[in-house]
Amino acid sequence: MAASILGLLVGSFLNVVIYRLPEMMRRNWSEQCAELRGEAFEKQPAFNLISPRSACPECGHKISVWENIPIISYLVLRGRCSQCHERIPLRYPLVEAVTAALSGVVAWHFGYGIITAAVLIFVWALIVLAVIDINTQLLPDDITLPLLWLGLLINLNDVFTDSQSSIIGAVAGYLSLWSIYWCFKLLTGKEGMGYGDFKLLSAIGAWLGWSMLPVVIIFSSLVGALVGIGLIIAAKLQKNIPIPFGPYLVGGALIALFWGEELTHRYLGLF
Repeated sequence: MAASILGLLVGSFLNVVIYRLPEMMRRNWSEQCAELRGEAFEKQPAFNLISPRSACPECGHKISVWENIPIISYLVLRGRCSQCHERIPLRYPLVEAVTAALSGVVAWHFGYGIITAAVLIFVWALIVLAVIDINTQLLPDDITLPLLWLGLLINLNDVFTDSQSSIIGAVAGYLSLWSIYWCFKLLTGKEGMGYGDFKLLSAIGAWLGWSMLPVVIIFSSLVGALVGIGLIIAAKLQKNIPIPFGPYLVGGALIALFWGEELTHRYLGLF
């Protein structure tokens, strides 16, 4: 229960990261482009994960404390801004609910301790990456790279796997998708995925070890293919519109985190 309540509170902050980090990246890119072109760049007000205070994007109404209570505020406000009555995206309570649920599952599965704290950080980062990728088709280096290094550091003490497996997992995770990317590009002349996917799978390999990568890749590819084919059949997706692969990698990572060893043992038991 305590982990789920913590997850609710963290989920509210994750919504801030999901909304603001891509915008922070866009502003930074614009500033860098202007600098490279030698153009004057007008200094903008501070925009980061802390400042300015959260506000309605439609009317600018500053969100009060009582309007920022996870899930409850959304229900009380009936999913609309208290001032302009514009609809609040359903994403906000969904992220809070999913974060709370997964945080509770982590505590139940791993117990309470340092390992649980590490897994919570891993899971929270995966949630942010999945939703940002759905919204923008970006997997920010500001999250994937620290997650990679943290996985390598944590496994120096053989927390989830030994350090050798962690290092090999990081390398194999990156190179496996990198190889697929280049094979697809050489055959079709098109880019099949982004470099952020390579870094995400590398981070997953650093946390879970190389032996879990087949589980992650198989399940993420299977679900991604089924969803993509289903959307095409339903005429909701054109064949030339890219589908973000990050959420499926995240799903595969969560399956490997909770049930990877059991699935691997059952598979090997068939032979």
